[in-house]
Amino acid sequence: MEPTHSKTIGYILWIFGFTGSHRFYFGRPISGAIWLFTLGLLGIGWIIDLFLIPGMERKAELRYKTGPVDYSLAWILQTFVGYLGFHRFYMGKWVTGILYLISGGLFGVGWVYDFCTLNTQISELNAERRVIVPATSPDRLIEG
Repeated sequence: MEPTHSKTIGYILWIFGFTGSHRFYFGRPISGAIWLFTLGLLGIGWIIDLFLIPGMERKAELRYKTGPVDYSLAWILQTFVGYLGFHRFYMGKWVTGILYLISGGLFGVGWVYDFCTLNTQISELNAERRVIVPATSPDRLIEG
C-alpha cells in the first residue's frame, strides 16, 4: 500500500499546531477547527498531539485513496499559500484557483472550507484519475 500521509509533514504542520493544520491534514476537521479557534486548546492539546501524530497518520493511511494528487504537497500549499489558491491549481481546479487568487481565498471563507474538506477532495480526484493497467501487464494495479 502506497502511503497517503506523512508523519514528517504532520510534524512540520504540528509546529504551526495552534492553527490545527496537522489535525486537518490527518482528516480530523472538527478537532482541527477547535484547535484553530482555541489556539491548540491553549497550547495543551498542541503539546499532547506531539505524541498522537503517529496514530493519526496510521488512521489517515487507511481512510484515503492514493493517486496522482499528493496529499502532502497539497496540504503544504493549502497551509502556507491556500488563500492564493495554489493548492487548487495543483489539483487542476483552475477556475476556483483563479477565484481564490483574486479574492484571497474567497475572503478567507473558501480557505477555511478547504481546511475541512481537502482530504476528501484529493481522495475523490485520485479515485477519478486512477489509472488501471490491463491485467496482462506485469505492472498491473492490484486493488484490495
